[in-house]
Amino acid sequence: MAKNRAQIVYSPKQKAIRAVLWVLLAIVAFLVIFPVLYIVFGSFKENQELLVGGSDIFPQKWIIQNYIDAWNQANFAVYTKNSLFLSIGVMLISLVVASMAGYVFSRKTFPGKEIIYGIFTAFMFINVGSVSLRPLYELATKVKLNTSLWPVVLFSAGGGQATYIFLCRGYVNSVPRELDEAGRIDGCGFFGIYARIVLPMLKPVMATIAILSFRQGWNDYILPRVFTMTNDSLRPLTVGVNMLKNAGDGAAAWNIMFAGATIAIIPILVVFICFSRYFMGGLTAGAVKG
Repeated sequence: MAKNRAQIVYSPKQKAIRAVLWVLLAIVAFLVIFPVLYIVFGSFKENQELLVGGSDIFPQKWIIQNYIDAWNQANFAVYTKNSLFLSIGVMLISLVVASMAGYVFSRKTFPGKEIIYGIFTAFMFINVGSVSLRPLYELATKVKLNTSLWPVVLFSAGGGQATYIFLCRGYVNSVPRELDEAGRIDGCGFFGIYARIVLPMLKPVMATIAILSFRQGWNDYILPRVFTMTNDSLRPLTVGVNMLKNAGDGAAAWNIMFAGATIAIIPILVVFICFSRYFMGGLTAGAVKG
């Protein structure tokens, strides 16, 4: 038996507003997607075709050799290993620190709590950028950590904690406090409640933080570039791909760099596809329920 569906009738004004919104969304989608498509299709072009330019986004001749050259010249095996180490390290540190800090800010009462949390949230809107590179590098040199990727992992993980703590605190606020009382009756302490009750309920927002922090570590360029200037074997893919620009004879090899960039996009795209169903749910829950 067919069900009758109520049809929504829009007024002329509402139709006009919806039309304007669709046009704006189409423009934004085009501005976001076009650079990616330009790089992907440009990776199959001859370098001369890219240097000359033109309005054709599709290559006149499809060249697969660009990918072979990019793979060989960028030492992708080593750089991919470095990028995975950096991204996974940033992700794990972010998950541990953000979940614990969010739990403490939500459940614990201590002097200056709101002031400290206010400072954390303020850093969501403050970015000192490259100004901090020199003091960070000097700090890593003083503690003898400048010969590995560990300072990059630690500094990169620390850069996104304000947003992650904000999401975790908001999500923990939505967990009923009656569960904490039940845990105490069963003999759990403050950390036991976190580990056994709160943490398992944070899966949606933890998946969101995992995606954001993994992407942050994977896409970071300036910080790894500074810390790996004197050691090619520590370069992640973002730095190695940019070095492909100098692979040409006299002219910048944009086609090789585009091919390397396309290869570098694949891992983060796979991660997002695998966890995308958790992404928006955790992001919305952490922001709204707080």
